[in-house]
Amino acid sequence: MQATLEHMTIWGLISDASLLVKAVMLTLLLASLLSWFLIIQRSCVLRQRERQMNSFVQRFRGASDLLPLYRETADSEKGIEPIFHAGLHAFNHLHPHTGSAADVVLEGVERALYVAISEQEVQLEKGLQFLATVGSVSPYIGLFGTVWGIMNSFIGLSQVQQATLSTVAPGIAEALIATAIGLFAAIPAVIAYNRFSSRSQTLLTRYYAFGNELQMRLHRTLHGKPLNLAAAA
Repeated sequence: MQATLEHMTIWGLISDASLLVKAVMLTLLLASLLSWFLIIQRSCVLRQRERQMNSFVQRFRGASDLLPLYRETADSEKGIEPIFHAGLHAFNHLHPHTGSAADVVLEGVERALYVAISEQEVQLEKGLQFLATVGSVSPYIGLFGTVWGIMNSFIGLSQVQQATLSTVAPGIAEALIATAIGLFAAIPAVIAYNRFSSRSQTLLTRYYAFGNELQMRLHRTLHGKPLNLAAAA
């Protein structure tokens, strides 16, 4: 507590803090940096998935022949395309072996779509657990640093004969910085988590809706001219 009211600065208060409080501040700063990295990265991923979804659904609905789309999605591993490919691959595998058992074919397609959508759900939720953890834990970590800093301040005050504002304020101020950093780390993480969770759930809902639309189209195919996807495999 060497700082005075006239010379107190944020950096001076941080540098004068105890080792444990500094460790708390550093931990929160690293958590904040990682959170912002994930916020930017997940924002780009979700934006890409949404654009891919809009573009592919338009192509799917406007295509009279699904073979070109089937070929194009053979190597895709992200977004709506692997879901589409998984459904048609299951259809291609089951249809020649089940004859006219349309229910068996559609049930197999439905299971393949469910597995593919579940895999995409895992990809969409990457990083969300970390944001949720930072958002819920950071304020408490900052509060711990504040309590520890204030405790040290009172211990220091016990060694002086007369406590004045100039002796109390620096210690309390440096302790409160830990809480401020904790809130600085937590608030963006909570906002981003809620936003990304909402967008991910919207995408998943659209994936399931697309799966139902694909099943309806394959259902009509089973009662009309069958698709021959063997040439496209």
